[in-house]
Amino acid sequence: MLKENLVYSSGVVDVSIVVPVCFENPLRRYAVEFLSYTLMSEKQILVPITAILGAYHIATRYLKVSRKAVKTILTGILETHSPSLYPRNDIDTAVNALDVATIYNIESWDGYLVALAISLGLKTIYTLDKELKKIKEINVVNPFPKETVREYHKYIVEILKK
Repeated sequence: MLKENLVYSSGVVDVSIVVPVCFENPLRRYAVEFLSYTLMSEKQILVPITAILGAYHIATRYLKVSRKAVKTILTGILETHSPSLYPRNDIDTAVNALDVATIYNIESWDGYLVALAISLGLKTIYTLDKELKKIKEINVVNPFPKETVREYHKYIVEILKK
């Protein structure tokens, strides 16, 4: 179950929320539940299509998950044609993303999430990335149980050691 009594607000979903859907791990069921909620929600919770592509890259290149399995899962998400899947990636947002990344010394992808959220008037980013908490213009929400996130991170460390 997702965190009980947590009211999800409009926001943007980070790649770190999508990756656990791609393979068996401690967070998978929570990630599937959250993404299902997001894709069916009437709230404006957006999943940038670039997050889907980023999840493929991370799951296959770094975590060595089967390309075919990841493709099948992520294609299934895309084929929902949910209005929550955000397709736009424009130059102004990219320029703002680079500004944010430079000012806050964060990854350009994270800068993009912040710039996108701000440009759309959204205040929340759903992520496992604690580094984004230093940006005061947004709320950072980890939608998963803290203990399960710790188990997930330990699991990922073990995968990366192999």
